[in-house]
Amino acid sequence: MFIKGLKKTVLALGLMSVAAPALALQCVPYARETSGVEIFGNAKTWWGQAAGRYERGYTPKVGAVMAFKPTRAMPIGHVATVSQIVNEREVLISHANWSLINGRRGQIERNVRVVDVSDAGDWSKVKVWYAPLKDLGTSSYPLFGFIYNAPKAFAPAAPREPLSLPADTMRLAMLEAGA
Repeated sequence: MFIKGLKKTVLALGLMSVAAPALALQCVPYARETSGVEIFGNAKTWWGQAAGRYERGYTPKVGAVMAFKPTRAMPIGHVATVSQIVNEREVLISHANWSLINGRRGQIERNVRVVDVSDAGDWSKVKVWYAPLKDLGTSSYPLFGFIYNAPKAFAPAAPREPLSLPADTMRLAMLEAGA
């Protein structure tokens, strides 16, 4: 009787712990960690957020973030880090939460194959390795492009006019300098 009463009290107080399912690792924090690109928010916002902060382009470079456009199947987009250039139409990427591995999402995949399948060879559409198939997936995905991991260089500020000092302050400064 005491145990049943204790159990009810513990439950009423919310003190019993229930094992929470393991959280899946998402692509955004993984890409931020592996690329050094300090952007936050859903993957679909990275391309726009990078404007004016990071160089962007349409040519893969090691360390760059490959920014996927959102699609019906992938409404918040996807980001991955380029880990190796294989040739002008193929790279290896590292990313999280793409393939089902051992029946679970949220896994990290390193150095997986991505092929540019765009008609113009401009990296606007790609196919990505999908672990359950042990090959490129059957879908192709549109890209925004690549966010390069060096912050955008800012133009130096225009030179300022020298401060005008009252004559006595200027004479004092010259005397202290030994002039």
